[in-house]
Amino acid sequence: MKNKIALKLTLYFSMSLLLFSLIIGSVFMTLFKNQTIHLHKVEMEKRAVSIAGTLSTLISNSNAATDTRGNAAGKGGMSGAGGMGGMMHGMGMGMGGMMQGMGGYSSYLQFLDKIAMADVWIVDESLQLMTIGHMTNRQINYADLPADADQVVKEVFQGRTTFSEGFSSLLNTPTLTVGAPIKAGDNVVGALLLHSPIQGTKEALRQGAGILAMSIGTALLLSLLLSILLAYTFTKPLNRMKNSTLQLAKGDYLAKTGVQQKDDIGELASAIDILSERLELASHESERLEQQRRDFIANISHELRTPVTVIRGSLEALCDEVIADPDQIKDYHRQMLNESIFLQRLVNDLLDLTRLQNPDFKMEMEEINLGDLLRDVIRSAQNIARSKDIVLKTELDQDAPLCSILGDYVRLRQMFLIILDNAIKFSPLKEEVWITFANNTVTIRDKGIGIALEDLPHIFDRFYKSKAVENKTGTGLGLAIAKQIADRHTIRVSVESQPNLGTQFSFHFKCISPKG
Repeated sequence: MKNKIALKLTLYFSMSLLLFSLIIGSVFMTLFKNQTIHLHKVEMEKRAVSIAGTLSTLISNSNAATDTRGNAAGKGGMSGAGGMGGMMHGMGMGMGGMMQGMGGYSSYLQFLDKIAMADVWIVDESLQLMTIGHMTNRQINYADLPADADQVVKEVFQGRTTFSEGFSSLLNTPTLTVGAPIKAGDNVVGALLLHSPIQGTKEALRQGAGILAMSIGTALLLSLLLSILLAYTFTKPLNRMKNSTLQLAKGDYLAKTGVQQKDDIGELASAIDILSERLELASHESERLEQQRRDFIANISHELRTPVTVIRGSLEALCDEVIADPDQIKDYHRQMLNESIFLQRLVNDLLDLTRLQNPDFKMEMEEINLGDLLRDVIRSAQNIARSKDIVLKTELDQDAPLCSILGDYVRLRQMFLIILDNAIKFSPLKEEVWITFANNTVTIRDKGIGIALEDLPHIFDRFYKSKAVENKTGTGLGLAIAKQIADRHTIRVSVESQPNLGTQFSFHFKCISPKG
């Protein structure tokens, strides 16, 4: 398997199943062994109690017959002592009489072993074996009995049924012994010891263990196959995501994982797909910025080339004394002055725009009265408007002088002057320009040539310039600077314009201390 994760998952799953199987198998075998032995004990106890009960009945019947014979002999003239001895003899020989009634000791013992289906001993209270089964071929005496024989017989003569495994060494095979009391009336007259080899139990345990091992082996094999299938199913989407990320690393931002799952893997795949979309957008944005950079260099080169060429041509003409007329010389000087002024404006605008686009550039933020700022801007714009006989009209509500904002006074003044300068530049002679303030919004509106609908999205781009005659001296950076100042002050700017009807710029402020 080339898939390392799938291999690890398969190994981990298989090891977990193996460990689980060993634990379950050990617990099962322990419980199975205990249950098998318990059932064997219950079955032996039933047989021993049944046989002991039968023997107790036979002894009681034999004693009754002996008493009858004893009474008859007494009536025949025996002395009182002889009659009493007969009764004792009848009680003592109850077991023997019963066995003789059954056809003799040997035949009864053989018959009893067949009934019990096990080796049966009968022991009296002094541990004297009255009968012995066929599991041992030698004569057993008191010294041969195991150490716990006394305790077993003692408990039996106390009327309890008990178990022992101590006779195994004597019988030369692992044996389970159950002792049951043999009673004559209410008295215990003997102990029945039923010996049963536990070899059959161990064989049953071995068979059970074999069946369990086969079952566990089959289950492990099936589980291994299932684990391989599950590991492959689990790692298949991971492989897709890996291939997608490799494609993304190569620059193919259109690569998708194709994984549709409602789980953590599905969420990860969705995140990778979102990342690919973002990278695709970033790639286009990077291309756009690169194009803007090239356009900027081309534009700035073009804007610099014209005044530099004019200044150089004028200087060469003057140095070569091509021009000798004093009036022409003055015209050349005036032209060079105008071109140098344009260059100065261009350089200043570029510096301002660069500073404003730099996040580290700090502005002097302070609380400003918007009414005072607007009146200052209008006074400065009056001189520009006077050259075209344009009237600046103001409509300020009574809250305007009291509206305060947080900003850089110089930069905000520069922003408004840029817009007013454009409004005056593109307005006809003797027209009106309105400056209003209402609902925290400053509006500058003119009736100039307006802006074409397709040009509106680009008016804040650097070096954007309309082809109008009025804009021949513009640098194309004024509106870009105004937009940067507005953005640094979180001022929302909106523009409405219609060709030949005019343009309106709206600046939406957040006053920090409005009236009321």
